[in-house]
Amino acid sequence: MAPAPHAEEPDGLAAFKHAFRRHAAGVVVITALTPEGKPVGFTATSLASLAAVPPLATFNMARTASAWPAIVGTDYVAIQTMGVRTRHLAERMSGDHALRFDGDHWYEGPHGIPILKGVTSWMIGRIVERLNVAGNAVIVVQIEEGALGEPDDALLYHERRYLKPGDEV
Repeated sequence: MAPAPHAEEPDGLAAFKHAFRRHAAGVVVITALTPEGKPVGFTATSLASLAAVPPLATFNMARTASAWPAIVGTDYVAIQTMGVRTRHLAERMSGDHALRFDGDHWYEGPHGIPILKGVTSWMIGRIVERLNVAGNAVIVVQIEEGALGEPDDALLYHERRYLKPGDEV
């Protein structure tokens, strides 16, 4: 017989939040252009590989996000992996959306898509599917090109903090 639940045990939402705070995830920045050609971007921890052949990746986002109209109105995005040296860019891309592209920390990449300077890698993906789920979306992209940057320690997000990996276990 299972023990009776305690009053302080989390409900579904609380359990979800608690678990994902303790699930370390790599940090990426997704960038795109609005239909008018304005750069947009956001920090994400939801990047996942879907298939190697063809090379498919997914990321998730809220359909209320400031970048959502651009993702709906474009065919291409850039996915950029962040390292410890580019933590400041991950923080910038999760801050005030009006200030994310002020400065010289980016350049125009393929299709005019913003590429952040100093990232450990970047990939250009053609959006092949936008799956609406509740108030969010799963975006599926087919990777068409990319490049490696300088090596760096991985940037992880865990317990609402940016960290780098520690000792090998």
